[in-house]
Amino acid sequence: MKKASAPARNYSKISRDWWDYTTLDRKILDAAAKLTLDDLPKLQRKGFKINIYDTLQEFYAAEALEYVKVFQQATAKHPCGVCGPIGPTEQLPIVAQIVNELGISLKNAHFWGMDEWVVDGKAVDKKFPLGFQKADLELCFNRIDKKLAMPKENMHFPSEKPEKYMKSFDEFHCMLMQGGQGETKHWAFNDPFRREGKYLDAPPSPEEYLKLHTRIVNLHPITLIQNARTSGGGTVQNVPTQAVSVGPVETWKADRVSIWHPGHHDNPFGQRLSTYMLANKIADSSVPMSLLSLHPGEVTFNFYRHGFGVCEVEMH
Repeated sequence: MKKASAPARNYSKISRDWWDYTTLDRKILDAAAKLTLDDLPKLQRKGFKINIYDTLQEFYAAEALEYVKVFQQATAKHPCGVCGPIGPTEQLPIVAQIVNELGISLKNAHFWGMDEWVVDGKAVDKKFPLGFQKADLELCFNRIDKKLAMPKENMHFPSEKPEKYMKSFDEFHCMLMQGGQGETKHWAFNDPFRREGKYLDAPPSPEEYLKLHTRIVNLHPITLIQNARTSGGGTVQNVPTQAVSVGPVETWKADRVSIWHPGHHDNPFGQRLSTYMLANKIADSSVPMSLLSLHPGEVTFNFYRHGFGVCEVEMH
């Protein structure tokens, strides 16, 4: 396993108080920026698969079908399910539509929400405008016919007291963890750490970071700005600075991790950087997504061809 480390790490170009991808060796950053769409298939290896979709219709249909395929395998003797995201969300109504049209019972299926905002020390409720549980229910599960619907007790959402949520990963089989990639290169809200205390000169080692369970996290400034941009028209004052997030420990209990890159969550460079690091097994906690290179199951990156963009100067 290679580690992107150096005797003295760069300070972040975004905030000197935090670790993030801008603290990496420039050689890694420049190598990632050079990747093209034609390079992607060649970056696959055992345990790391790459799919490219030509249209958004195919992209979101395939993302929805991942849910459905898992739900179809759920039985009384084998209760299983999906841990799912709030970015992207376009697949969620499609999941409900397929379930209803095909008459798929979700009685034995399970769902884990990846994360939730925390305000004043408590996870927000279903009324919070930016709430993730709210979005999951309104975009997907509340749209499913009551005769087919997933029992409420089979839906697991994290709270500020996550012990029950964490335990559910041992009680039921999480076959798939599906998500997007944030601009901090996170899955769920597994953000980089602040640059302070024992982590003043180096970020946590991969081994340390992978011991993290579901917990309350402090969010990187990039994450706040991204969520304001994608979900609130830029109103950063409405975005909480903390969240509760599924941890690497729970992620490692999922058989597969599937990451979806539509092109509007992270930028062309971000998509390339995490791909380059996973392909080359470069694990560094300043780029949390890179730690998935150590996942014991299969990790799949899914790209929308026209959202991959370019890493060239384009003056506007």
